[in-house]
Amino acid sequence: MELKELRRLVDQVRQRKMEPDAVEVKAAHVDTPKVYDSLSAFGNRPGGGVLLLGLDERQGFRVVGVGNAQKVQSEIANSARDQMEPPLNLQFTVDEIEGLTVMGVEVSEIPNEQKPCYYKPKGLKGNGGAYLRSGGTDRPMTDYEIFSYISSRGQPRNDEEPVNEATGDDLDRDLVNDYLQKIRRSRSRSRILEGSDDDVLTHLHVCCREGDVLRPTVAGLLMFGKYPQEFFPQFRITFLQYFGTSESERTPRGERFVDNQEFEGAVPEMIEHAENHVLGAMRKASLIEGLFRRDIPEYPQEAFREALANAVAHRDYSAFVRGSYIQIRMFADRLEVESPGGLFGNVTIDNIEHQHSTRNARLMRMMEDLHLVENRGTGIKVMLQSLREASLEPPKFEDTRNSFRVKFFNHTLMNPEAIRWLKQFVDYPINDRQRLALVYLRQQGNQEMTNGDYRRLNHVDPLVAGQELRGLADAGLVEQLGVGRWTSYRLNVSRELPETLEPRTEEDKILAYVRRDGSITNGQCRQLLGVDEPRAYYLLKKLCDSKHLKPQGIGKARRYVLA
Repeated sequence: MELKELRRLVDQVRQRKMEPDAVEVKAAHVDTPKVYDSLSAFGNRPGGGVLLLGLDERQGFRVVGVGNAQKVQSEIANSARDQMEPPLNLQFTVDEIEGLTVMGVEVSEIPNEQKPCYYKPKGLKGNGGAYLRSGGTDRPMTDYEIFSYISSRGQPRNDEEPVNEATGDDLDRDLVNDYLQKIRRSRSRSRILEGSDDDVLTHLHVCCREGDVLRPTVAGLLMFGKYPQEFFPQFRITFLQYFGTSESERTPRGERFVDNQEFEGAVPEMIEHAENHVLGAMRKASLIEGLFRRDIPEYPQEAFREALANAVAHRDYSAFVRGSYIQIRMFADRLEVESPGGLFGNVTIDNIEHQHSTRNARLMRMMEDLHLVENRGTGIKVMLQSLREASLEPPKFEDTRNSFRVKFFNHTLMNPEAIRWLKQFVDYPINDRQRLALVYLRQQGNQEMTNGDYRRLNHVDPLVAGQELRGLADAGLVEQLGVGRWTSYRLNVSRELPETLEPRTEEDKILAYVRRDGSITNGQCRQLLGVDEPRAYYLLKKLCDSKHLKPQGIGKARRYVLA
């Protein structure tokens, strides 16, 4: 980290009065702070992180200085080398701000095959030695999260395990015979196809032999079972359709769900029924082509099918999460597909388009043989391409180690209203990709854009994405947050929707009201939006947390003004 980057990071933390996810602030003005939890969390975090020493969070991130910089640097370096497993690579940057010493400590991410990084004196399991970064804090890993990292070092065999309570009679012979016919046609020269059907099924890991008994494997039962849920009740797909944009919003009749369905059966049947039902629940737009009308769903069918099939193929089938199921949630503004277990192997949110790693190799091969998936790493690319062709923003991927979630948004990016909004930037030296990024940031509200987000949106390489994002920052249209590989960008709050255009979101409406009248109260917010008091409080707090607004006064006299 260069000195100017350290100073910029200090300025950002002090201005925003909060720690970014990749930054942990410690005072260190009296003694060397305890940092093993942050060292572990950043070592396990994609991209690593930064310890920022010399600021006091309890004093509003005021600069208090590092008491003995040489001692602090030596003790933290020794701890990273001698007390962390594996040892961590640190880089130190020291500067003076307001006459006081400030130190930045860069912690590099360790390779996936060495995770999880943990504090040796406390041990790996059950004692709080391994940590993850979550929402700007460090938290101990659960037993399952530790297991998920360790299992990623090799090839799991959970899908090959025999189902001890089942026998060959629990397989649907019609499904099995169809599969064998396809395999014999497509792999006609393979020697494993010689012998009886039972021998072939054993070679293909659809079944395994236990003495004289032929038992289905987990993969075989899932793909060809008469009713797999007899043995694994939670190996199913659920669908919940909500009325609004959150789980708490109820229908006018007070109901929690608009629709609530479960889908069971073997994998091909389960995927087909879930896909058809969810597509039927989507809103449709009609396109007239000659004498015929074509209905276009609000989310591309191809993108949703890929997300659903991948959820089944890549979920974790280990004993830790066999009580969890795949969830599809439809809201007024988005569609979510969530599966148990985080990303596997070397796959991360940042490289998910190009890196390919298979947790369930046998199940994946069977699904590939039946053309339910393509085991060639093309699924995410197909998903992104279908969304681009529909003028929708890229999906948002979320990996919590416990689960993996894909979010699709039904916002059409370049609609007429967005184009009108962009006219205010007509004199700026930016290209169409950069304009699309501005619309994306506006749609996302207070969310930030990373280099990876820009690449997915515009289908460019990392170098071009970095150059064009910095161009937007140089033009004053976005704010640059963080430094180096932890850089992200947010729409400049001074470049909001012109008053002549209709605000789209609840947050837009609140900000437009404050710009016009100077402030807003909770009661005025409720009247403006037609929401209840908790919802108004949530929205106002959200705008304060993102530094769009700030509160003034207390109790009933509290008002909110522009930050």
